[in-house]
Amino acid sequence: METNQVEALLQKALELDEVKVKSEGSHYEVIAVGSCFEDLRRVKREQMVYAPLMEVIKDGTIHAVSIKAFTPTEWQRERKFILPQ
Repeated sequence: METNQVEALLQKALELDEVKVKSEGSHYEVIAVGSCFEDLRRVKREQMVYAPLMEVIKDGTIHAVSIKAFTPTEWQRERKFILPQ
């Protein structure tokens, strides 16, 4: 599955402000940014991102996924530590 397909799937399901997906084989890294994560703990945020991916996880298209989910305010603060310069 192409990273842009994963991005589109997540964008449609969660209406994110920003989503970045990297892959290495069937292992994916997701950074999701959206107001939908306000007032939610880390585990609940990850569950929200996992939910639209469950079908492709079940069928083996995606073997592993690492998720980092931020509110827009958190992302403004954290992006300098996460994205390569």
